[in-house]
Amino acid sequence: MSTRDSYAPGTPNWVDIGATDVEATTRFYCELLGWSTAEAGPAEETGGYGFFMLGDRIAAGYGPAQNPGVWWTTYVSVEDVDATVARVTEAGGTVLMEPIDVLDAGRMAVVSDPVGATFSLWQPGTHIGSQVFDEPGAFCWTELRSRDIETARRFYRAVFGWEGEPYGPDLYTAFVLDGSIVAGAMAMPERVPAEVPSYWDVYFAVADLEASTAKLVELGGTLVTEPMEAEGVGRFIAAMGPHGEAFSLIQLAQPS
Repeated sequence: MSTRDSYAPGTPNWVDIGATDVEATTRFYCELLGWSTAEAGPAEETGGYGFFMLGDRIAAGYGPAQNPGVWWTTYVSVEDVDATVARVTEAGGTVLMEPIDVLDAGRMAVVSDPVGATFSLWQPGTHIGSQVFDEPGAFCWTELRSRDIETARRFYRAVFGWEGEPYGPDLYTAFVLDGSIVAGAMAMPERVPAEVPSYWDVYFAVADLEASTAKLVELGGTLVTEPMEAEGVGRFIAAMGPHGEAFSLIQLAQPS
């Protein structure tokens, strides 16, 4: 199993889901991705937050929804969350939750870019983020779906130093930090209703895309797109969970 014990600043490092029905949500993802659950600590201290576990490694997080709706949130690791929040506002973004300490786990804030895509900032303490990656059941990629790619490129360059570079034949944008691709971006698909804001999509790796797609539907999820191929990367689908939350599944290409 591929594991991690650190993330460079500016690297997406964690995803979690706020659930209106924690029991139904955790049951769905545990059955779909082979996860188990573990409490993050006493409920009176954590507010009911917990971890999705892949074997004995922390894969993602869950907790009661703090705002209306259910969605997956992408976190980006930073050295100084307060300084990063200042750059967010200077670059035209919005602070939705001011920096707070999360026990000794770390310090976080919730922000959005100028086009409305929400994400979180994480200054690690004892919790570095996902401890497993690029394995079936693990968070492996995050991708911005934006209604204004050029504004997004300027914003993320100012906040994280990401350079938005063309990637592949389909006008895809790769966000590059210190020579490594750390995230992606694409224009919002035309099929998405106008009232849906820009958002960060999260990808989970699976061993068999067809089997996982069948399981998704069996469990009450929704298949949004038929399987598609990203050359050299893998085959993937866009999906929605039982409460309409967006995410994607990908069967990663094997190294040649």
